[in-house]
Amino acid sequence: MKRAAAAFVAFCLMLAIGVRGQDIRYNFDKDTDFSKFKTYKWVAIKDAQKVDDIMDKQIKDAFNSALAAKGLEQTTSDDADLYIGYQTAIGQEKQYTSFSSGWGYGPGWYGGGWYGGRGMSSGMTTGSTSTIYTGQLVLDMYNRSGHDLVWRGVASKTIDTKANPDKIQKNLNKAATKMLKNYPPQKKS
Repeated sequence: MKRAAAAFVAFCLMLAIGVRGQDIRYNFDKDTDFSKFKTYKWVAIKDAQKVDDIMDKQIKDAFNSALAAKGLEQTTSDDADLYIGYQTAIGQEKQYTSFSSGWGYGPGWYGGGWYGGRGMSSGMTTGSTSTIYTGQLVLDMYNRSGHDLVWRGVASKTIDTKANPDKIQKNLNKAATKMLKNYPPQKKS
C-alpha cells in the first residue's frame, strides 16, 4: 500500500514538472515561399511592451543563434528579406494548495464508517495560496514587401522568479530552438 502511494506521488510530481515545461506553438502563411528568405532585420513592434536592455539582448541572442542555425543571416539593412520582432507578456495565476494531515476529531473511518459511532479519525486541513507567474514570448516574421505577417511562434512557460541569468538564457535558448524547430515550414504535396 505504501509503495502504491509513493508511486502515485511520484507520478503526480512528474505531471507537475511536465506542466511547467515550455508550451510552443507556431502558425504561418501557407501561400508564402519561405525558401526566398535569406536575411532578417530586427524591428520594434508598435505598442509592444518593452523589456529592459539586458533582457532584450538575451532574447535577441537566443533567436539570432536559432535563426543562424536555420540559414538566416542578420542584417541592419532595410533590404532584409524578413523583418522580425518580438513581444512579451507576463500573467499571474493564483494557486491554492491544501494539505490534510489525516488526523483530527470527528466522524471518519472508525467514527462514522464501518464501525459507526464517533471517534478520532478525520483530518485537519491547512491551505496556502501562492502566485504563479507565466511568461509568453511571441516572435513575428513579416515579409519586406507588404509588411505582411508570414510566420508567428509563441512560447509560454511558468517563470521562476528566482532564476539566475544563466538559467534565464538557457530557457530562452531552449524556447528559440523549439519555436524554430519546424522553420522553414515544409509545403505538403
